[in-house]
Amino acid sequence: MNLHEYQGKQILASYGVRVQRGYVAHNAEEAVVKAKQLTAETGTGWHVIKAQIHAGGRGKGGGVKLAKNLDQVQEIAGQIIGMDLITPQTPPTGKRVHKVLVAEDVYYPGESETKEFYMSVLLNRGKGRNMIMYSTEGGMDIEEVAEHTPEKIFTEEIDPAVGLQGFQARRIAFNLGLSGEAFKEMVKFVDSLYKAYIGSDSSMFEINPVLKTSDNKIMAVDAKVTLDDNALYRHADLAEMRDITEERPIEVEAKEAGLNYVDLDGTVGCMVNGAGLAMATMDLIKYAGYEPANFLDVGGTADAKRVETAFRIILKDPNVKAILINIFGGIVRCDRVAQGVVDAYKNMGDAIKVPIIVRLQGTNAEIAKELIDNSGMPILSAVQFQEAADQVKVALS
Repeated sequence: MNLHEYQGKQILASYGVRVQRGYVAHNAEEAVVKAKQLTAETGTGWHVIKAQIHAGGRGKGGGVKLAKNLDQVQEIAGQIIGMDLITPQTPPTGKRVHKVLVAEDVYYPGESETKEFYMSVLLNRGKGRNMIMYSTEGGMDIEEVAEHTPEKIFTEEIDPAVGLQGFQARRIAFNLGLSGEAFKEMVKFVDSLYKAYIGSDSSMFEINPVLKTSDNKIMAVDAKVTLDDNALYRHADLAEMRDITEERPIEVEAKEAGLNYVDLDGTVGCMVNGAGLAMATMDLIKYAGYEPANFLDVGGTADAKRVETAFRIILKDPNVKAILINIFGGIVRCDRVAQGVVDAYKNMGDAIKVPIIVRLQGTNAEIAKELIDNSGMPILSAVQFQEAADQVKVALS
């Protein structure tokens, strides 16, 4: 589950991480009120207006701007709220901005120059360990840094048996070229950041930039946070942060129906039970020369109601030209699944206007094939994996 910047900063602050302070506003007038409140609390004279969407690169798209007075706060907030912000991480049509973060200006003059760093905490799946990735090149796309100056990217792997050690936090501060008070501040920052990552059961914390202020404070100016959905049952307060306006409506509907669904860009819809089989099915579709339109795992049950719900969700994608159903009958018998498919097809009438290919394997697979073949419905059946791929070719040729 992705979070907005202001929500990520709330988590960070609760673990003692210093953050750029700010308040959320939903319209231009509220932005002015929040700016006045922020000035009274922090003494900031300038304000940064930041669009709140689930995407990076907001500054490049015009979603982050500096306001030097209250009139500019109102003007800029009015421009950003309601705009369709296009960034390298949004769809081509962009994402509608519903709120902004009015934040304090932290690039004030002082005894030393400000410096920006990059830092993220995430899981190294190859080694089964969390790692901290960091760079002196903050404020830039980390992909560009990795491509052009990979020597400027450092990683620190965390042993799960002992957690983050003090010498590792100090090594990070040293590699970032810090000394004195800034060095001590960075050590505290790294320690608190890792505690926030572990404590919130996140799958990623990305802070870009981490700022060394002119008075040698270390703070998070941005926060891109992804929570582990599977751990949200332990964090009711974090689950409430979900913003469904930032998610695709079709994925929201699928989640409410208890279906694991991810929208993709292909033309062959998939309805499968089990994530592993779903991945294999998508591979099969690609080997057949086509692209999957979705990832959809119906889970361990596949009765008529559940199949019908899955059909309706898949068919909301206008790009779908065929649907491949691939079910392994272990927990549920294949003949029951087949009957569910036939009943769902009958209930939906003329709503299904694309070819349906059903591949059932497992308990009573042959009986299931007979049920489908004798149903009178225009459904293509298969028993073998490759046979299903061949049926897809036949249906779309």
